[in-house]
Amino acid sequence: MRVLFTSTAGWGHIHPMVPLAGGVVWSLWSLIVNSLILPGRYAAAQQLGTLLQTPRYNVGSFLGVWFLSLFLLTAILAWLYAAARGALGPGPKTALQIGLLVGFAIGFPLSWSVVNWTAVGRFIPFWWMLDLWVGAVLSTLVAGWLYKD
Repeated sequence: MRVLFTSTAGWGHIHPMVPLAGGVVWSLWSLIVNSLILPGRYAAAQQLGTLLQTPRYNVGSFLGVWFLSLFLLTAILAWLYAAARGALGPGPKTALQIGLLVGFAIGFPLSWSVVNWTAVGRFIPFWWMLDLWVGAVLSTLVAGWLYKD
């Protein structure tokens, strides 16, 4: 049986710039998805009543929590990458594997539920999933590129 996490890397081994840089990349990707790809679909879904006209919480609170979450997830991904390096080796292949696996775990299940249990259609949840999945991959690749033992 292969042990995946043999590194003694802890939070102290990860420079604060690693999750910060990865979080910036993920935030930019999220802005592309939600500001350039989805606005027309959001408006159409709001007109149909399948998406709220105004958020339950004010926009500033929503965005603050959203982007903070992306930075926290990036820190977790950076730690997972650092911990997996011992068994999987350093480099982009390991970062890609961690990003793909965690991205799937955070992006797919909820999007699948939204597609099946709401009237919002398939396009918006598909891009929400890609926001999280691709964002996880990009931020982990950045973390892998910046991480040094």
